[in-house]
Amino acid sequence: MLSLEKENSSLRGVLTKNYARPELDQTRLGEVIKLFLRPRLPRAHHGQDVLGQVYEYFLGQFAIAEGKRGGQFYTAGSVVRLLVEMLQPFKGRVYDPCCGSGGMFVHSERFVEAHNGQRDDVSIFGQESNPTTWRLAR
Repeated sequence: MLSLEKENSSLRGVLTKNYARPELDQTRLGEVIKLFLRPRLPRAHHGQDVLGQVYEYFLGQFAIAEGKRGGQFYTAGSVVRLLVEMLQPFKGRVYDPCCGSGGMFVHSERFVEAHNGQRDDVSIFGQESNPTTWRLAR
């Protein structure tokens, strides 16, 4: 985490470093590790965003396991992809008023690249009320 922040100034102070806290629930930490031991993930292909696919997979699994508590909702990747296809964000701004972890932004970038557009022609803006989720989007 420290190395990521050092290399990317926009992430300074955003990434949590709570993995060494004594009050961290060891049972939960064990459950997270078990998720990584037996994942059913797509095979890596040249040029694909494998980390993004892994993240989406685990986020989906978390949403299924935890349900919708406290007004927090997970929008399935297929729904976000459909919205992006309808919006066709080739140029201008993409604004997501409830950006969650930033899926709309990731899919917008993929759309632009898939259609041979210029990534720099699109600006992304979003807001999120949950500070932890906002950090993920950032």
